[in-house]
Amino acid sequence: MTGYRSGGLRPVVAVLGATGSIGRHVVSAFETTGYPVLSVARGRPPAAPGHAFVASDLSAAPIPEIAEILTTAGVRVVVNAAGGWLASPEDNQRAHVDLVERLLHAAALMPAPPRFIQIGSVHEYGPVPHGTVIDESYEPKPQTPYGRSKLAGSEAVLRATREGRVSGLVLRAVNVFGPGTAGVGFLGSVVHGLRALIPGDRLRLTVSRSQRDFVDVRDLADAVVRAAESSLAGQAVNIGRGEALDMVDLLTLLAAEAGHGPDVLDLASGSVRSHGGDWTRADIRLAGRFLDWAPKTSVRQSLRDMWESTAAR
Repeated sequence: MTGYRSGGLRPVVAVLGATGSIGRHVVSAFETTGYPVLSVARGRPPAAPGHAFVASDLSAAPIPEIAEILTTAGVRVVVNAAGGWLASPEDNQRAHVDLVERLLHAAALMPAPPRFIQIGSVHEYGPVPHGTVIDESYEPKPQTPYGRSKLAGSEAVLRATREGRVSGLVLRAVNVFGPGTAGVGFLGSVVHGLRALIPGDRLRLTVSRSQRDFVDVRDLADAVVRAAESSLAGQAVNIGRGEALDMVDLLTLLAAEAGHGPDVLDLASGSVRSHGGDWTRADIRLAGRFLDWAPKTSVRQSLRDMWESTAAR
C-alpha cells in the first residue's frame, strides 16, 4: 500500500463524528497505529480526549471555517464517521449530504487535496432479493431517507474524486455490532431490554426470520485505517462478514452471553418495521484484494463485548 506518509511520519487524520459509536473506535484504531488525530464532533465528550478536539457542527459551519480548521491542524486524511439513523428526510439530508458537500468544498480551499474516507452503508443498495450476494457492481436503489441520503453523500465523494478534488474512497459497511454499539439498532435495543429485565421475567420480541450481515465495529475501524493507507480511489468497497446471520440465532447467542437461557426470549413471529430488507450479505472480496482486509472478530465475541460494554450503565 502506498498511503499518505512522508519521511516515515504519519499524517494527521481528522475523524468526523469522533464521539459516536463508530467514530470512537476509528479514533482508537488510528491512534493505536501511531497516527495523530483531530477529533471533530458537535459536542465535547465528558472526559477530555488525549488528542486535539474541535467541537463544531460542520454541516452548518461556513466552508472557509471548515477549511481553516483542517488546514491549521495539518490534516491530510479526512474520515467521515458522522451521521446515523435520523427521523426526517431533512435531518438525513443535513447529516449525510450537506456535511459531505461542505467538506468537499472546503477541501478545494486547502493547500493540497486530502485523502477522504467516507463510511457509507450497505443500505445504499436498498432491499435485494433473498440469497443475493451484494457486490460493488450491484445497482443502488435505496428506498429509505437514510439510504438515499447516504448514497447521495457517497456519490458526491466519488464524483469529487473523478474531478480530482480529493482522493476519495467509500466503505459501504453492513450492520455494525460490538462494544459501544448498543445505542443503535435492533440488537442494541435487545441489550437494553435484557439489562432491564426483572429476574423471572421474559423479554417479548416480535421478529421476522430475517438474515443480515454484521461486522464488528473494531473490524470496521481496521478497514478504515487500511483504506486511509491505500492508494485505491474512486471506488465503493463493501465491509462486512460476508455472511447472512439469522436474527433469531443472533438473539439466542446474545441471551447466552448475557447469562440467560433461550427461554428468556419470548419470540413472536410477525412483520417488523425495519430500516432495511430481510436479507443482506455483502461480497467482501474487493476489500480483501485491495485493502488486505478481512473480519477477525467472532460473532460470539462481538455479542459478548457488546453486552459487557453496557455493564457500567
